[in-house]
Amino acid sequence: MIAMANAGYRAVAFDFRGYGLSDHPPEPERANFNDLADDVVALLDSLAIDKAFLVGKDFGAFPAFTVAVTHPERVLGVITLGVPFLIPGPLGVQFDLLPKGYYVIRWAEPGRAEADFGRFDVKTVVRNIYILFCRSDLQVAGDNEEIMDLVDPSTPLPPWFTEEDLDVYATLYQNSGFRTALQVPYRCMQLDCGITNPKVIAPSLLIMGEKDYVMKSPGMEDYIRKGIVKQFMPNLDIIFMSEGNHFVQEQLPEQVNELILSFLTKN
Repeated sequence: MIAMANAGYRAVAFDFRGYGLSDHPPEPERANFNDLADDVVALLDSLAIDKAFLVGKDFGAFPAFTVAVTHPERVLGVITLGVPFLIPGPLGVQFDLLPKGYYVIRWAEPGRAEADFGRFDVKTVVRNIYILFCRSDLQVAGDNEEIMDLVDPSTPLPPWFTEEDLDVYATLYQNSGFRTALQVPYRCMQLDCGITNPKVIAPSLLIMGEKDYVMKSPGMEDYIRKGIVKQFMPNLDIIFMSEGNHFVQEQLPEQVNELILSFLTKN
């Protein structure tokens, strides 16, 4: 955001409902990705912004894609990191293809992540997630273990993620808890979002780390490398970062900023 603002752009970030400093929705267990897409459009309206570039990381990509499909007149371009074009619903993330014990399946089960996380303080949960998700392998728990058990407590934080960073994120999750954050994305991912023609026409950029565990998801590498994703995003540029992992924007911020600025300048 600082790099974009320094380059003369207006950079806007906000906490979705139930995240960070924002209030939870009235019924968190009914929240879904369409709510987040509505939040994006409402924010643009409230700031009198006619069109914007949308930048989404991981599950932040889902509302960006949804807005680009349902409100194309509001979108100048779409940039996503770590996740290619997917739309919530049964044809998006296909749970039946995922390994048994994979974190996505485990956390989609009501109560399971709450019990797993509840054994630790919030700071330890966030620490474990950063350690786990910067690996290049899928996070799959065995029958007699939970996702948090996959982290050795003596494992250090990655060098690009400081204790100060951890304190900031932990403080935010101490405020919000994980109630809405587990519902969206994990427990609403297979809900049909009502999109019948999933196509993003706006100029788009996908930044993927070669060492991102998402690349190991069933069918994902072919979907991206063979250009199948361009059936849904015909104006998509794809850039791979050889040393990048799932947190590529924190791991390699200067390179990612340069890629984003180059895309904004071109479009």
